Amino acid sequence: MRLGLARRPASAHAAGPDSGAVAVAGSRLRLGVVRTTVLTASLLVGLGGLTGCGGSGGDGSQAAPTKPLAQVRSQLAAIAGIGQGRSTVVTASGASVDLYSAPTDTQPSSTLASPNQNGVKRVFLVQAKLPGWWQVMLPVAPNGSTGWVQADQVTASETPYRIVVSRGQHSLKVLKDGAPIAEEPVAIGTTDTPTPGGRFYLMELLQPRNPKGAYGPYAFGLNGFSTSMTSFDGHEPVIGIHGTNEPKLIGKDVSHGCIRMNNDAITRLAQTVPLGTPVDITV
Repeated sequence: MRLGLARRPASAHAAGPDSGAVAVAGSRLRLGVVRTTVLTASLLVGLGGLTGCGGSGGDGSQAAPTKPLAQVRSQLAAIAGIGQGRSTVVTASGASVDLYSAPTDTQPSSTLASPNQNGVKRVFLVQAKLPGWWQVMLPVAPNGSTGWVQADQVTASETPYRIVVSRGQHSLKVLKDGAPIAEEPVAIGTTDTPTPGGRFYLMELLQPRNPKGAYGPYAFGLNGFSTSMTSFDGHEPVIGIHGTNEPKLIGKDVSHGCIRMNNDAITRLAQTVPLGTPVDITV
């Protein structure tokens, strides 16, 4: 199956934002884009922090924050997404977000600036809800870290999408409302620099200046990090999903931990799934 995400030219991002039709059980299914993305004018120092690249890692890029899909009911009190096929996402509404170890704490344990260093608003995948609080996954080590944010510092939205990466099958599947809609082959990390497993989320979307470079036309940064490297090109070893200038290596264990897709597939993925979408990396 090929990734069944509607195609748009890169210029469409100005108006609104890892392939039109996909074979599903012998039939062809079209999936329309339901999300818009607004590119900012912020230029990045580079994509060197993504560990799965090959060749030059210093292409400057633009950040692409996600426009919320829909407002979440304010009284949501259950763990997000269970039994619904949807996930709750919160986005920083101010210049920073305070992080708390527990909703009973009176002082934050840390604070994250928003936008982040790449010019992207802070986005978090929600795990649970209490009155006035969201428990969220954090873009910090170790992988899987969670914390609490105050509801008045963020705005909430929902995503119907989930991404599942099977390392053993070298595949990336896209699900919508719990149903698989698309699949693409991918390259993953080597034995020495493996792609870490677990649940993550799409933290940022970057657009390299050189779409024919090592990262291809788009690169998603996840909230997770390499478990075998302490840094990459002088940056934190952030795991990403991105394009490639070596499509012949798709389907193999060749990266430093990132997930590589064909450039047409990462383009359509970038045009469809919003930031905050969960990413499950399995065996």
